[in-house]
Amino acid sequence: MTTAVARGERSVATRRSRATRPIGNLLLFILMALIALSTLFPLIWMLLTSLKTQADVTRNPLNLIPSTVQWSNYVQAWQDVAPFFLNSTFLAIVSVVGVLLFGSLAGYAFARLDFPGKGIAFSLILATAIVPNIVYLIPQYILFQKIGWINTYYPLFVPRILTPVFGTFLLRQAFMTLPVELEDAARVDGASRFRIYWQIMLPLVKPALAAVGIFTFIESWNDLFGPLIFINSTRLQTLPLALAQFQGDFFTSVNLLMAASAITVIPVLVVYLFFQKYFVQALTSTGLK
Repeated sequence: MTTAVARGERSVATRRSRATRPIGNLLLFILMALIALSTLFPLIWMLLTSLKTQADVTRNPLNLIPSTVQWSNYVQAWQDVAPFFLNSTFLAIVSVVGVLLFGSLAGYAFARLDFPGKGIAFSLILATAIVPNIVYLIPQYILFQKIGWINTYYPLFVPRILTPVFGTFLLRQAFMTLPVELEDAARVDGASRFRIYWQIMLPLVKPALAAVGIFTFIESWNDLFGPLIFINSTRLQTLPLALAQFQGDFFTSVNLLMAASAITVIPVLVVYLFFQKYFVQALTSTGLK
């Protein structure tokens, strides 16, 4: 009798749980939708404001729907920022290629080669990541000034390429997940160390390469501090600095500024969406869950 009552109570509790589950899922969905909307609202406002006239923006900045859609804002904004867009693209491509090359070489060396002091050297490399850039800004500026690098692109990509701390760490973790038998079989076939790295090991860590490439591209593309300090010529300025030209002391072209900002954001979104699968796979397969 007691067993039957207990079974009946469990059955009632199960039915109640099943009845309340859709309500809980609905509330969770609404909550997540509100969080997503609050995150996307600045992007939506930027895109809609970029289609307004300046008078429409001045009259009611918080009104999302433009009274008159003005596509010419993008044409004018592109004409103003096109040279700087090309400068930022050049720096981003050079930075990504350099970081992937040097980061993968260093990561492979720390993962597969045995040499004295390897652990200490890797720890020192990781320790440099905790030093803020502002600490060595003045010595770095003096050094670049003495070797004639001020008002050139070298200070914007050479330090990034030669100190790929995050890329070295992530690619080292990726190389360590690969079986050693692959290298042993390649050595039996007479492959050199560099050929093993280039033709066998490197293609197997494409997700990690994609993740490092995305982070490097975003870091270079959004870099404002470096060009602001080391670049003096308007011809060499990058896109983040070019956005400042839409803002004056007494007047700001908000609609053109938002159009130029949208042009700035589009390449980052395209790169992330294109490599999203590899990006997530790299972070989950190298222990950074």
